[in-house]
Amino acid sequence: MKNAVVGVTGGIAAYKAPLLVRALMRRGYEVRVVMTESAARFVGPVTFTGLTGRPPVTDLWDPSYAGEVHVELAGWADVMVVAPATANVIARAAQGLADDALTATLLCWDGPTVYAPAMHHRMWANPATARNVAHLAEAGASFAGPVSGPLASGESGMGRMAEPEDIADVVEAATVARDLAGRTLLVSAGGTQEDLDPVRYLGNRSTGKMGYALAAEAARRGASALLVSGPTALPDPPGVDVIRVRSAVEMEEAIAARRDGVDAILMAAAVADYRPKDLAAHKLKKGEGPMTVELVRNPDILAGLGAWRTGASPVLVGFAVETEDLVARARGKLEKKKVDLVVANEAAHSFGKETNRVHLVTRDDVESLDELPKREVARRVLDRVVALMAAVRP
Repeated sequence: MKNAVVGVTGGIAAYKAPLLVRALMRRGYEVRVVMTESAARFVGPVTFTGLTGRPPVTDLWDPSYAGEVHVELAGWADVMVVAPATANVIARAAQGLADDALTATLLCWDGPTVYAPAMHHRMWANPATARNVAHLAEAGASFAGPVSGPLASGESGMGRMAEPEDIADVVEAATVARDLAGRTLLVSAGGTQEDLDPVRYLGNRSTGKMGYALAAEAARRGASALLVSGPTALPDPPGVDVIRVRSAVEMEEAIAARRDGVDAILMAAAVADYRPKDLAAHKLKKGEGPMTVELVRNPDILAGLGAWRTGASPVLVGFAVETEDLVARARGKLEKKKVDLVVANEAAHSFGKETNRVHLVTRDDVESLDELPKREVARRVLDRVVALMAAVRP
């Protein structure tokens, strides 16, 4: 667990700060809040007490801290986040002022810092703000936003605070271990669609969320991440090279073209086992009786990868979606397809959900995880991948 100090300042976007606190806590951070005097005019301190279990710091004479509050907060933190970051607090931080609990803590802090600017678009465009932002960025700070959109004034423009989940993404990127730097990971995701005619296809319920979470986590940890994706409604993960395909055959070809030289391949895609033997040139019309469609086997991409690789490189991870006998079937897949790790889960616990409950199955052990957000499952899987790669090529 990592520690995040969230600084809340006096802007209308302060109403989003509790959502940011919740987002960080869901991702495993312990959070403490420090508020400026004006921030309390927008969000009551009791809100943060209820969320974090600890009253926010509102001044430098907080009696709950035995010593100097700003020194203790800076010593406790792994990351500091200022959201909303008003033009005023950005200017004060850039000049090294320390006239309240937040700016004193910022001045005492020498680790990763994330600012989420929020102000009127003319304030953001002002050269003074630009100089202050540049100064903080040169000192190593990260910025989440701002974004363009409706503002409190009723106008629209660049200056709106980024959404809490997007800010949390930047916080994670600032604090995550870069243990995949210099590595290349290839991930497959989503279901495939096997065309029957120009209108219809055979498919499955996979949304691609697990594979996308893996690729995004790999990129956050410094990897060069390649994602071969079947059709999904998901946006491209930041920092990931996405190759979009439709069918199992297209996915096999895309992976074969990119597999040489990668350090690990994670086959999270739900690849169709069969496809129609013949593709109708025109839409098939409804008849009076039943319709028979002849199916042929699709290539087994994972088995093909297991047969292709020599030795233990690249590390190969398979995924098994089952409805019964999860661990036994995962062990069978492990041996039959010559992979290093199988991530097994029940369809009812994964398809279409933001969470997953998986078993990590290797030749030596089984680790059963509680139901977790797919982002956290991705972390746990990549922790295993890092260990497996270290055993092959430290």
